[in-house]
Amino acid sequence: MRQLLIAVVSTLFAINMAFAADAGCEAKATEKKLAGAAKTSFIKKCEADAKAGSSCEAQAAEKKLAGAAKTSFMKKCEADAKAAAK
Repeated sequence: MRQLLIAVVSTLFAINMAFAADAGCEAKATEKKLAGAAKTSFIKKCEADAKAGSSCEAQAAEKKLAGAAKTSFMKKCEADAKAAAK
């Protein structure tokens, strides 16, 4: 039951981060005065990075990692996600 609750909360967190990332990425692109293909490319990369980060964050929370263990896990997880995306 507890694992189910953690999974649901993690999923909701990931969905919320995706919406926030979309608005945040759009704002960053506007800040950088990007347009056309450069803006599209920037937003696509920004959203992918945000998605990888939120997924890794959920996995770290599920494993109850903290401190150096969490930092190490997050670094490896995000690197693996970027490699898999290519």
